[in-house]
Amino acid sequence: MAKQEDVFKKVISHAKEYGFIFPSSEVYDGLSAIYDYGQNGVELKNNIKQYWWKAMVQLNDNIVGIDSAIFMHPTIWKASGHVDAFNDPLIDNKDSKKRFRADVLIEDYCAKLEDKAQKEIDKAKKRFGDSFDEEQFVATNPRVVDYRQRQKDILSRMAKSLDNDDLADVKALIEELEIADPETGSRNWTEVRQFNLMFGTKLGASAEAATDLYLRPETAQGIFVNYLNVQKTSRHKLPFGIAQIGKAFRNEIVARQFIFRMREFEQMEMQYFVAPGTELDFYEQWKEKRMNWHLSMGLGKENYKFHDHEKLAHYANAAADIEFKFPFGFKELEGIHSRTDFDLSAHEKFSGRKLQYFDPERNESYVPYVVETSVGLDRLFLALFSHCLKDETLEDGSERTVLSLPPALAPVKAAILPLVKKDGLGEYAEKIFNDLKYDFNLIYEEKDSIGKRYRRNDAIGTPFCITVDHDTLNDDTVTLRYRDTMEQERVPVSELRRIIDEKVNFRNLLKQL
Repeated sequence: MAKQEDVFKKVISHAKEYGFIFPSSEVYDGLSAIYDYGQNGVELKNNIKQYWWKAMVQLNDNIVGIDSAIFMHPTIWKASGHVDAFNDPLIDNKDSKKRFRADVLIEDYCAKLEDKAQKEIDKAKKRFGDSFDEEQFVATNPRVVDYRQRQKDILSRMAKSLDNDDLADVKALIEELEIADPETGSRNWTEVRQFNLMFGTKLGASAEAATDLYLRPETAQGIFVNYLNVQKTSRHKLPFGIAQIGKAFRNEIVARQFIFRMREFEQMEMQYFVAPGTELDFYEQWKEKRMNWHLSMGLGKENYKFHDHEKLAHYANAAADIEFKFPFGFKELEGIHSRTDFDLSAHEKFSGRKLQYFDPERNESYVPYVVETSVGLDRLFLALFSHCLKDETLEDGSERTVLSLPPALAPVKAAILPLVKKDGLGEYAEKIFNDLKYDFNLIYEEKDSIGKRYRRNDAIGTPFCITVDHDTLNDDTVTLRYRDTMEQERVPVSELRRIIDEKVNFRNLLKQL
């Protein structure tokens, strides 16, 4: 656990030191769980968005995108259930005065049980080597079976209690499991109570005439209320999808773990509209497609897993999370949900307008069902950043820190580095920079030794360093250094655009899908 905490502290420190993420309003001591993306962070974030958009919209001829407003009619949130049911179960510790989400405390307890099960599996792998049958071991080992069954029983009970609004049993479960305040060890808990997560605001020129509004807690409703506009203007038949990237806001009482859980965050969502009765088939298809998308970034299949929901949201008939192994354990990265026809039917009821689709093949009108994929952009940023940040010991005994991002997602594609400032090397390097900047995001650096400049670019994930030296003036070749291998080769300046493009073009990721 201590090692994981050290790794996470390194991630947070590196993100600030190298211009990826800063605490918001830091000169005024900041705001809790609010962050700003720096010069390298915004580039990485935009590249992630671009990859998602290309994979979701560009590669699918029946999916289109929109950008809906953050401010929406307040009745939308009544129809969606957020006014009445968008709550978190909270519990206070009487001794530490700290507030926690009761469900998260229980889920963290279960995560420790899973860690124990995984340790048993890892020990057996080492003991049996290539002959190890993991599937049989998991099914028959008494300890692993017990850990997994206890997890299932605990989560099932919690889900049932939350469904029935039996908060007394949620507290009883916490007490039975002897769950303590993770910071102080105290088990002196208050009762569990519900807290609505929406931020309220007002729209209007004067207080007397102002309308009460909410900052949207999710982006999906902007898609649902525009569904008919998009369907009619795009002339798409079912099935078709609407994608969106946008900000959402939740008044998280227990915001934690850096950018994993924030009060202001971005979602990348796609709502896929299908005929009733086909939704579960498409749900399974999108589970597979979304997992393949994540795997295409090369972070390792062992770092992902599906978690099927025990407790379904009020609108769903199936739901699963894609979980990623963050430095603090497996946590939700993306949700795939079969939302049935709840949203469109609710908006029909509250708006009084028909939101039906006429199906020429069935010769009938109906309210479409919806399959949703929703990934947190900030969480995806954290998954990539934390996994790709590595400390390496080199052959000569020295060390380097490298951010081994997929080249297409790297914030800077190449660094142009004159070996020295004099003798015309700077002018030649600037000429290369000005020629390539139309195609790639570059940086130009001439300060410090070439070794220090290499290390700085390793730390921000730059795939290529291009060094201009005295030989360049004679033969128009440069030294091209590769980030991951640190190999260097002489290449003609005329070949730079082709070589860089081969590595950093999004097609390298997209063709894996």
